[in-house]
Amino acid sequence: MNTTDKTSREATEMVGFSYDAPHAQSVYLTGDFNAWNHTSDPMQRQADGLWFLQLLLSRGRHYYQFLVDGETVLDPHAMYLALEDGHENVSFIALD
Repeated sequence: MNTTDKTSREATEMVGFSYDAPHAQSVYLTGDFNAWNHTSDPMQRQADGLWFLQLLLSRGRHYYQFLVDGETVLDPHAMYLALEDGHENVSFIALD
C-alpha cells in the first residue's frame, strides 16, 4: 500500500518493490535513488520466494533494476521501460 506525506515540502511516497526469484541467493534494488549502488538496498526473501523491499521515494521518475545473484534484470511488472543514458534498458516508476 502506498502512502503520501503531504506535510513535507517535497512529497514522498512509500513504494513497494518485489521480484519473484525463489531460487536466488540474493536480490538487491539498484537505481537512481541510491546512485546505482549494488549493495545499499538488499531485498528480503519472503516465505513464498518473492523478494520485497519498501523505500520512501520523492515525486518524479525513478529508474531502477534488480540485481539477482549479481545479474541485472528488469522489473517484469514495471510501469515503464526506458533507455538509461541511451545504452541500457532500465525499469522506471513515475510518482505524481
